Amino acid sequence: MPRQGGLREAPGPVIAVVGPTGTGKSDLAVELALALDGEVVNTDSMQFYRGMDIGTAKLTVEERRGVPHHLLDILDVRDEASVSAFQSAARAAIEDIHSRGRWAILAGGSGLYVRAATDVLEFPGTDPAVRARLEAEAERDGLGPLARRLSDIDPESAARLKDARRIIRALEVHEVTGRPFSAYMPRRQYVQPTLQIGLDMDRSVLHGRLAERVDRMVGAGLLEEVRRLEAEGLREGRTASRALGYAQFLTVLDGDAAVEEAAEATIVATRQFARRQVTWFRADPRVRWLDALRPDLLHAALAILGGQVPEAPSVS
Repeated sequence: MPRQGGLREAPGPVIAVVGPTGTGKSDLAVELALALDGEVVNTDSMQFYRGMDIGTAKLTVEERRGVPHHLLDILDVRDEASVSAFQSAARAAIEDIHSRGRWAILAGGSGLYVRAATDVLEFPGTDPAVRARLEAEAERDGLGPLARRLSDIDPESAARLKDARRIIRALEVHEVTGRPFSAYMPRRQYVQPTLQIGLDMDRSVLHGRLAERVDRMVGAGLLEEVRRLEAEGLREGRTASRALGYAQFLTVLDGDAAVEEAAEATIVATRQFARRQVTWFRADPRVRWLDALRPDLLHAALAILGGQVPEAPSVS
């Protein structure tokens, strides 16, 4: 039924395809979009970057099969990704898709970005001057005094945050807003009807797939891609320069590692990242899990959407 102003109601819930890297989230999102008359919204923070194609396993135009994709290639490698800016852009994209009576399908394994798009999540303001002062304190006195200060004002955040960047951010938030950083933790409450479909598989199989994928990336020219992006400012990007594969292959350009060593380091780092993703998404009881290798994957995903409960996969 049309809304006031001529906008059509969303045909169904927002669909978010989540889970660890290497499980085929992008492919399933395209299949769902084709089956449902939908469009895909990217929630992989590294696929925001123009030119970071091989190392992020970004679908080619041909692989997108005519399905519109939103929030791909929206940043230069020098730009820092912002969850709050993404939240605004993602929700605008979803509203635009729904206004045309189509399904919005999120695809990507960046957990915080998925929650920014789907959940009640408030982002506190920033103050560059306050942050610069705190960074100078950390440089001068070390992290210890800042960590102790955070423990006094926000013990919950202090117990969770161990790296300098996040401790400084927590102190900045308290100073700017007067509220503890922990008060801004997301709640498991959707802003609109949403269905999360999680893909996973046997861990040993996933590890093998990730190793094979890195080998394919190297064969497809990952080193050349990193070399080109370095000339465009990759090292200056606080987010892009830390991306899996890119950080490791920058050491090849520096002469500190051979291609084979960088590839192995990328495989190890990718497996570790996949483990963290599993931990993140498995902690959310709202995710409906499917074995990514089941031959009827699209049918099973559509069955979940229809309120049916496919047999749960056994993964380890």
